[in-house]
Order: sequence, then C-alpha cells, then structure tokens
Amino acid sequence: MSQDLTLAPATGNRPTGFLTFTLHAHLPWVINHGTWPHGIEWLHEAAAETYLPLLRALANLERDGIALHCNLILTPILLEQLAHPIFRAEFPNYVQRKIGAAREDESFFLQANDHHLAEAARSWQRFYTQALDDFNALNQDIIAAFRHFHEAGLIHLITSAATHSYLPLLGTDESLRAQIRTAVDAHTRHIGSAPQGIWSPECGYRPAGRWSYPVSNADGSVQPQPFQRIGLEQALAESDLDFFVVDAHLVEAAEHRPASPDLQTGVPLDDKSERLAHAPHRTLYQPYFVTSPNATPAGARCTATAFPRDPRTALQVWSHDNGYPGDANYLDFHKKRFPGGHRYWRVTGPHVEIGDKHPYSPNRAAERIESHASHFVSLVYETLKPSFSDSVPPILCAPFDAELFGHWWFEGPQWLEAVARILHERRAELPISLTSCAEYLDSYPRAGVVALPEGSWGAEGDHQVWLNPETSWTYGHIYSAELALRDLATRGGWSDSPLGTRILKQLCRELLLLESSDWQSLITTGAARDYAEIRFLTHNDQFNDLKAIYHAWEAAQAISPAEEIRLAAIEQRDSIFPHIDPAHWIQGSHAKRGSFAQEMPSDPTQIHSVARTTKS
Repeated sequence: MSQDLTLAPATGNRPTGFLTFTLHAHLPWVINHGTWPHGIEWLHEAAAETYLPLLRALANLERDGIALHCNLILTPILLEQLAHPIFRAEFPNYVQRKIGAAREDESFFLQANDHHLAEAARSWQRFYTQALDDFNALNQDIIAAFRHFHEAGLIHLITSAATHSYLPLLGTDESLRAQIRTAVDAHTRHIGSAPQGIWSPECGYRPAGRWSYPVSNADGSVQPQPFQRIGLEQALAESDLDFFVVDAHLVEAAEHRPASPDLQTGVPLDDKSERLAHAPHRTLYQPYFVTSPNATPAGARCTATAFPRDPRTALQVWSHDNGYPGDANYLDFHKKRFPGGHRYWRVTGPHVEIGDKHPYSPNRAAERIESHASHFVSLVYETLKPSFSDSVPPILCAPFDAELFGHWWFEGPQWLEAVARILHERRAELPISLTSCAEYLDSYPRAGVVALPEGSWGAEGDHQVWLNPETSWTYGHIYSAELALRDLATRGGWSDSPLGTRILKQLCRELLLLESSDWQSLITTGAARDYAEIRFLTHNDQFNDLKAIYHAWEAAQAISPAEEIRLAAIEQRDSIFPHIDPAHWIQGSHAKRGSFAQEMPSDPTQIHSVARTTKS
C-alpha cells in the first residue's frame, strides 16, 4: 500500500486543492442505562481510546505549529454525557480497573515466561495511566479541551441532530426542527458559540415534497394523511446552519439548477465556479447550494450548502477488508484477554482465525502508520490533480466516525497526526492544504445549485438500515409519540404552569431519545440488539407514562404523589438538555431558536430538584 509522493511543485506556494477531514463523534445516551457489556462502558471506552488520544494528537500538532483543521462533530447527546457528573466521577474508576487488569496480565505473562506480552501489558498500564493523567490535567473537562482547539482555529466544531435521529424518517416537520434547534442550543451552551455546520446523521437527506407515513401508528390512532413536508435545507436555514455533508451518490444523481432569482439564493454565485459545476472531474470535489427537486419561488432561501463525501478515500480508511485498519501489523480489535479485555495481538492477515493471531509489535505498527499516511496524501493528490489548474481550487471531503480512530483502529489518531505533518512539512512542494468546510466557504464560492434526491450513506444508499422488517415496529411507536407531543404542545396551557411545563419538557426529552437512530442500527446489525430493543421500549414506556401524567395535570392542574415520584425518577434518569424548549413542537412553528426557554440549572442532575420547587 505504500506509495512514493512524486508531486508537482505548488504554484507560488499557494494551495491548488484542499482536504477536509470530518470526524463524527457520537454515542447514544447510556448514562443511567446499564454498565457492561452495554451501557456507560461504551462512553468510557470512547473517552479513553478515542477522545483523549485525539486531544493528545491535537496538542502535539499545536506544539509544532500545525493545524488539523478538521470539522469535528461532538453530537449534542455526547456533549451532555461528557459534561455529566456521573461520567466525570466514574471514568477514573474505569481507568483504574483497566490499569489493574493490565497488571494482572503482566503477572500472568511473566509466570508463563512470555516477556513480549508482559511488556505489552506494561504498555497498557502506561496507556491508561496517561489517560487518567490527561483527564485530571483537563480538570475532567474533555469538552473544554476540544473547545480550546476550536477557539485557537486548529479544528472547527460543528453539531449534529440532538439525539442522532435519522432525519429523513421523522414523521413531522416539528420533530425535524426540534432535533436541529435543540442541537444548536446545546452546542451553543457547551461550546460558547453557535455552530456553523451540522452533520446530518448517517448523511441522511430528505427533500421537500409530498410524504406518506411508511408504517401505521402503534397506538391505533388514525393514520395521518400524506402531507407536504419541508426539506432538510429549509430546516437548516431556519437555524442559521450553513453546511452539511452528503454521500457521493446523491450528488451524482442530483439535478443541477440554474442560479436564478426564483431559487432565492442567499449568496451570489461565481460564474467560473458555475461553469465548473458540470465538469466530470469536479462533481464530488466542490460544495453546492441545495434545493429540493420541487422547489418553488415560495420556498425557503437556498442557503444550505452540501459537501459531497469522497468514496475513494473513504473506503481506504474505514474498510477493514480493503483499507488501512486491516493491515496485518495493526492491533486486532476482536481478540481480547479477559477479564480485563486488553488486546495483545495484531490483525495478522485477512480471515485469520482468532486463535491464530500473532503478538502485536508497536514498532512494526508505527512503520505502517507513516507508510499509510504517505499513501493517503498521495491518493488525495491523485484524486484532486485533474482540478489543480481550475480557477476555483477543489476540496476533498473525507468524513468518518471519530470512534474509528483509536477505538476500532488503535493507531488511527497517530495516523491523522502523520497526515497533518506530511502536508505541513511538504507544503513548499505539495499543492494541497488542510482546511475546514467553514474556512473553504469563507474564501471560495459554491459551484452551483443542486436538487438532491433522498438517501443516506447506509447500505444501498437508502433507508433500509433504519427501516426494515426488523425495525419497522419502532417507527410505529415513534410516529404515535411525535403526533401526541405535537398535539399536547399545540393545545397550550403548559407555558403558564411550571408543573405543566416541567412534565412537557420531560416528554420532549423522551421523544428525542426515542428518535435516536442508534436503536435501529443496533437491531439491524445485530450488535447489542437486545440492549437496543430494551432501550427503545424503556423510552417508549416512559413517554407513555409521562403522557398519562400530563393528561392528569390537564384535568386537575395537579398530579398525585405517585405520579410525582414517577416523574422525578424519569427526570433523574434522563436528565438531558436542561433548557429544552417545548415550543419547538407546536404545530406549524417557524420561530427561530430560543422562542421559549425557562431558566434551568446547568448541572443536569439538578433538573428534577429545581423543577420540584416549581410544583403547583
């Protein structure tokens, strides 16, 4: 896979092409919902193996005057967890357990006279000791550390849907808007500034148009009639979000539209850039204004911008079968020594059985990191080379799940650092520079306007990962809950009552958690299917209990002691988004974010206690 970089010199040391990494960090809400093998340990693993190593790589680059300039998504539900006092208290305990397990492994290997694996056990002790030291040095605030690199201009933090819902399948426009507006509010609260861009979960896109519910309501209520729903681009524009990422096949199948006044483009287009829009070598390497296929002059302003995902580099990085993570010298993800769960073996080769894996060698892995970083830069160069002479430089968008780097591919954070170093150290000859999507849009025009079809980056490019015979039952419950919440929010009365507002806010939280796409993904793939089904049914049951409590409040303007206990328990368990705004779910709401917000404490564990003082 190694490849020499034989490059033409950059013209006047000016980049003629750009690379932008988009790293999507996300985990579903797991606090208060299990520990091992499924639950909060997922969060601990990601923090130790991905988030802290990524921060370490960013610090190394900052020390040497190098910027990764990636678009980093910390999903709102991940931000809520990283800030949660339970995570901050439990993570050091988790790390100490990992250190203790590595010490036990070392003793075992020494007794077996296997000094190579004993040293590997010591390396795990050092790895987790460094994780604990880093965590404490950050005052247990991982978010603040990422915020530092964002404010320094070394990365660019953007947001995602509040609970990582699959936006094309949401059943009401209000639910779509609420996922996005809650996300913007949460990002602003944690990061200190509003996001400019968003990661649409699973690269999901929905155009405006007539839409029918794909399944019946689980509660037996009357199936709503098909309706004209808004497109994703309109919901993003309403929340002042400038850009998102879509999969390559959507752009390849898109209909190019003229930049005419009736599309109401908010930013003028460059004539040269428009001419490039139809050039085959540029199709996937430039951003586009997005509109829906049936856009009319009365539609939303065409201001949302889509960056296409590059398929060639994507396969090279994420594929275990064909990409870098499957190299024989890298640490194998699957073979672990229990009870500690540490890994001591390398991939060894394709289709090698677990029992035949060879011991891991960090030195051999380090050599492959450098080789693969060089190969990747060369691949980007060859991909963009046909566009180097264009008047507007191309941009290659390379999006990946952040947890690939470190958790699934142990050497991933070092590989990212190596790519950044190659591009920096060879900047005098390389015509490629790292940038973020926002930085690119600040300097260069969009290529034109495209009407995108519906789809995702999932299997077959459609919705089948999330909506299939194994998962369709979940959407029956989701649609029932979405319509019920919209009805309750629209009926009003709650905003004048602290108790009514309190109950409705928790209903909003449970609906957001019910809408998480993680449950369908885990069911479809078979990974933690039982856990996903239990989690979905738990949030559905809690939503229905809260709905009954709300109806009791509507009837009597009070609730029983038993209902108060149940409400407080659910609030304590799912204490997310303390400033959540039920007005987002009012039918037909087009208000900008922040239309309704009741002062609540920043510590999410205090939600129930403060809300209890407002009981009428």
